[in-house]
Amino acid sequence: MQRRNSLCYVALSLWPLSLSGQTGQQLSNIMERLDRVERENRSLSEEVRSLRAELAASLASTRESKGPVNTAEAQPAGVADLEEKLEMQQQRVDELQATKVEASQKFPIRLTGMALFNAFLNSKQNGGAEYPVVASATGAGTAGATIRQTIVGLDFRGPATIWGGKVQGSFYMDFFAGAANSAMRIRTGSIEVDWKSRSILMGLEKPIFNPREPSSLAQVGISPLTGAGNLWLWLPQVRAEQDFHFDAATGLRAQMGVVQTREIGPYAGTATAEAARPGLEGRFNFFHNLDDERRLEFAPGFHTSTSHAGGQSIPSSLFSLDWFFNPWRRLEFTGAFYTGQNVALLGSGTRQGFAVFGSHAFAVSSKGGWGQATLRAAPRLDFHLFTGQVDDANPQLGVGAIGKNLLFGANAYFHLAPNVLLGLETTQLRTVYLGQGTRINNHYDLALGYLF
Repeated sequence: MQRRNSLCYVALSLWPLSLSGQTGQQLSNIMERLDRVERENRSLSEEVRSLRAELAASLASTRESKGPVNTAEAQPAGVADLEEKLEMQQQRVDELQATKVEASQKFPIRLTGMALFNAFLNSKQNGGAEYPVVASATGAGTAGATIRQTIVGLDFRGPATIWGGKVQGSFYMDFFAGAANSAMRIRTGSIEVDWKSRSILMGLEKPIFNPREPSSLAQVGISPLTGAGNLWLWLPQVRAEQDFHFDAATGLRAQMGVVQTREIGPYAGTATAEAARPGLEGRFNFFHNLDDERRLEFAPGFHTSTSHAGGQSIPSSLFSLDWFFNPWRRLEFTGAFYTGQNVALLGSGTRQGFAVFGSHAFAVSSKGGWGQATLRAAPRLDFHLFTGQVDDANPQLGVGAIGKNLLFGANAYFHLAPNVLLGLETTQLRTVYLGQGTRINNHYDLALGYLF
């Protein structure tokens, strides 16, 4: 039996939807399952070798006592039992081997992702988008279907490195880049070296100060509540994490890092913005386990950088706060809040970061956030209620600019099978244009997701 050192496991993973502190605890659970299956495979292989050795010894003993025998016609009962058990164990090992994929460097790789089908219906003022992030003056009611929000990813684990660290990482793609041909694009990807209480990560991820996500199967190509308080834009970054434990139930995870911004703007004026700039971000997540099922988290964070346009320097800065609380095992509250200036480069959706008029430039002040309540009504049924908004400073904006963008909605997930999700979602988007009134778009979505 040929041995390989790496496993590819078809497993449940919903990375863009694991929304409450997605990354740390869920990745830890995935790695624990990976280790369990890997240990089982090693145990089965060792048992097969042991049975073969026992079978060979039994056959040798038979030959010594009776001379050459036809093992196909006359085997001792014990030998026949051993062969039957050996065959069963071999079948179990073959089943595990059937899910293997080997990397060239002989380390485990796990294929993961979600095949996602969406059928949607938009009311008017949708701007021609499948899932608009702002209501528009244009766009008749539309309906359609798509599978381009399907996600394909790889999780990988490498060798132990210096000072006992472990190397791990991920790489995720979707087909959301082109409306017509649905070109594949990179979503996120990272390489991380993880020690017992600290880690270093390099890659393309959400802003450091805002790791949480609302829950949606309707809006996956871009993060849910884009344009309504969720600053999500995936940014190249290098960050370091350090864990502190005050007691068995209470602790702090501190994160600091450097990001590369993706500049947007100016929203007014003729200057051209420098495409990318360095920024500094941080987040400090305090947590407390109330018991085995209840947990409280709150995390202040920050971002600071400087945009360059038309020979001007325009500051970008914000303070943020995100939280998670499950006072009851079936009920969860998650959300985030921010206040700052020139935040369009972080994915605000309104694209109103700063303006440049000749030699005068100014940053637009903004505040916003989102909140979600999750009810796990039954083992197969979850309900999510959510809302969010972006509120830019009206005195700094001209007529026709977006003064406020508000979304509220609800969805339900029903598990047709452990890895098959049926989702129903409805949302209403209300966009207030200065001097032009409020425009409204209603969105309805039916989703079917197959997790692999």
